[in-house]
Amino acid sequence: MDPYADAPNPPGQGTYPDREQYPPERPWRWPAWGEWRGPRWLLPALLIGLAAVAVLAAGIATRPGKYYPMRLNGKYGYIDAKGDIAIQPRFAMAGEFQDGLAPVKVGDKWGYVDGKGKNVIPPQFDMADPFFDGRALVGLGPRMGYIDPEGRFAINPQFEGAGRFSEGLAPVMVQGRWGFIDRDGRPAINLQFDEAGSFSGDRALVRIGDRYGYIDRSGRIVITPQYEAAGGFSDDRALVKVNGKFGYIDKSGRIAIQPQFDRAGDFSDGLAYGAIGNRFGYIDRSGKFVINPQFDQAGDFSGRLAPVWLGDRQGYINREGKYVWNPTS
Repeated sequence: MDPYADAPNPPGQGTYPDREQYPPERPWRWPAWGEWRGPRWLLPALLIGLAAVAVLAAGIATRPGKYYPMRLNGKYGYIDAKGDIAIQPRFAMAGEFQDGLAPVKVGDKWGYVDGKGKNVIPPQFDMADPFFDGRALVGLGPRMGYIDPEGRFAINPQFEGAGRFSEGLAPVMVQGRWGFIDRDGRPAINLQFDEAGSFSGDRALVRIGDRYGYIDRSGRIVITPQYEAAGGFSDDRALVKVNGKFGYIDKSGRIAIQPQFDRAGDFSDGLAYGAIGNRFGYIDRSGKFVINPQFDQAGDFSGRLAPVWLGDRQGYINREGKYVWNPTS
């Protein structure tokens, strides 16, 4: 039995079973399963807070350039920024490259490949996340831990939930409470929160009761929990939900873009996706659409490209809104 089968965004899948409840956040930069356990969503600085969440923290393939996961005829491979196939589709699922490695699913297990598509960490995990800060979150059965780039456990599987490392810390859950550990697995911020996301720009998203706010690296609350939902900071903006609509705040907690979107994502180099009704486009830092709403789903930009969906077919657009990889399934 797959212990992560009920996660709203299983690793590498890039879609959500309930699109109304879970706005697609970095479809190829999935948040750690533990960050999505509850009915509410977190956007990890990465995500991912994922961003990795945040997505869905841009991933790097090999030195020649960045590679992007794609699906063709039911199998996953990778394209480059020009839309040319870099690694032939042959995986059951695939995630983003970071530090020269990417998690891929072969059969029912996850491992890691390099920029040539060679298996460097054999498939053995029940879930696997990209590398951040020299650590990758993996799952074995119901517990999560962290491996190093050689595939050795740096922090043994012991957590009920966990998130990506960022700025030297990672959120973890023990007995239903969230706190933070350092890269050696030592407690850094005590277990005290109902949910927690990864750090970005000295801010981490936390939930206390039914409201979201932000803490600093000491664990001190710097933006009072007040939001219905929220995301990690990216480009000095964080996504927040107020009275059923999404907008953005700055690091002081002031509204930067008025809540007006039905769904929205993280900023990356000045662009973020936003939805009016069920159509997605991309906005700039003023909140103005620069790529008109036209997609059924959309993901954050990572480098030069962003994933978009028409029905269940996924493609990539560039920052001008032009396809470099036409939607395929």
